[in-house]
Amino acid sequence: MKVAIAKDGNIVSQHFGHCEGFEVFEVNNGAVEGRDFLPNPGHRPGFLPKFIAEKGINVIIAGGMGATAQELFKENGVDVVVGAQGNLEDVIGGYVNGKLETVGNGCSH
Repeated sequence: MKVAIAKDGNIVSQHFGHCEGFEVFEVNNGAVEGRDFLPNPGHRPGFLPKFIAEKGINVIIAGGMGATAQELFKENGVDVVVGAQGNLEDVIGGYVNGKLETVGNGCSH
């Protein structure tokens, strides 16, 4: 399974569409087996959910994300977790261990 975290530096981006890119983790049987960086190709309404899905990513994690983007991800078969904060290693560890869940309703803009 591929899990992407919207990032700025080594922390979770609080504004999904304007992040520097996505750290993509390959997760199998509860373990992280690899990771790559996918640069953000640019914020355009409705583009990123399809772009992420086409990369074979199953889950997107972000600090904040608008309701429309969340719905488009779901339509493209990508699970969404919002409200995440902190460094990437802690967040992916929390996700793999089942301790990361959506907090709040994302972004209002």
